[in-house]
Amino acid sequence: MNQKQLNIPLWSAFKFRDYRLLWISSMLGGLTMQIRVITSGFWLYEFTGSGLQLGILGIIQLTAEIPAILYGGVLADFLQRKKLISLTQSFSLIVLSVLTILSFKNILVPWHIYLATGILSITLVLGNPARSALTANVVPRKFLLHAVTTNTATMQASSILAPIAFGLLVINLSIPYAFLLATLISIPATLTPLLIKTNTDVHQNNTKIRPLKNIVSGFNYVKAHPILPGLYFLDFGVTIFSFYRQIIPLLAKKLFNGGAGAVTILTASNSLGGILGSFFVFFTSKIKSKGIVVLYATLLYGILLIFFGLSSSLIIGTIIIALLGASDAVGMTTRQTIVQLTTPNEMRGRAVSFHSVSAMTANNIGHFEVGVMSDIIGANNTMILGGILSIFVVIIIWKTFSGVSEYKYSE
Repeated sequence: MNQKQLNIPLWSAFKFRDYRLLWISSMLGGLTMQIRVITSGFWLYEFTGSGLQLGILGIIQLTAEIPAILYGGVLADFLQRKKLISLTQSFSLIVLSVLTILSFKNILVPWHIYLATGILSITLVLGNPARSALTANVVPRKFLLHAVTTNTATMQASSILAPIAFGLLVINLSIPYAFLLATLISIPATLTPLLIKTNTDVHQNNTKIRPLKNIVSGFNYVKAHPILPGLYFLDFGVTIFSFYRQIIPLLAKKLFNGGAGAVTILTASNSLGGILGSFFVFFTSKIKSKGIVVLYATLLYGILLIFFGLSSSLIIGTIIIALLGASDAVGMTTRQTIVQLTTPNEMRGRAVSFHSVSAMTANNIGHFEVGVMSDIIGANNTMILGGILSIFVVIIIWKTFSGVSEYKYSE
């Protein structure tokens, strides 16, 4: 890595027109999704008063997303990626338009929300592998780390902006206006990818789409890869013992005896830490051993979990959960960059989709495991145990998958 690359500015990826268009679409698509999820859940709970009804939404999402994302990886490797992104995003525009009309007419009922969630869960994950894989097509290789880092920061930013927009609209107007905002934002999110000029055709030597066969070939590629299995097992192993984000209300209550205010502070701090962690990755560009960066960031994550479990002060807990968000963002961003750098264009969509399947499965198992263990041994002990087990996972991956620790970036 030469001195010229070390001096690449933080926002260097934005000098490429097609990346700017992809970023705009991703930012607006993320906002659309976040606002839709928050508004749907809020409306459903207001209408039914049932936590079980909210839980059904999670089941619908998981059931729809796992098989769909594998097929999305295949589509990303065979179709024009910009058109696939636009097509899948257009479903959000259509479905949200219907929800907006039903909501304004006051004839919205729960099954509308369930159906919309199922459809949009499928279309979202069908388009995501193409969106991730397209990043490497629209920026030169030496700018890829900066582009992936910006993508991660964008995702974190949308998770902060969406609740703010939702809150302002619902407090000052009403729920239908939140659906309306998501609908309006989805219009440019749908059209922007079509303006990308980069040729996004994937050359597959005239191979036809055979979904099952293509998924199996993608799996075999990932399995034989010297680095990817270790990265995926690392993410999976740590997450199932430590996934805390969706139970922050429980942690706020049991660790700090706090209510809605504590939940807001902890959630916002975690997202802000994620943004700062994403930008910190820029400063690791001079480190060639990207695998080591992932391992150290994940090791720090495990250590911070232990301290989080030991904390009883909301102030200290807020600082630690921000650092947890930062260390997680460093590991996640660098993992995604390695996937992009070490996978050929014709396999990139499927490699990304298997990474997503691993992450989504771990998130749901971790959500269940951490919630149950918090009831059995207490929230503090669950975090401490999760931190210890996460450290063991890092050590096992470090020793077992040498390709991760030995990987060095090269132009």
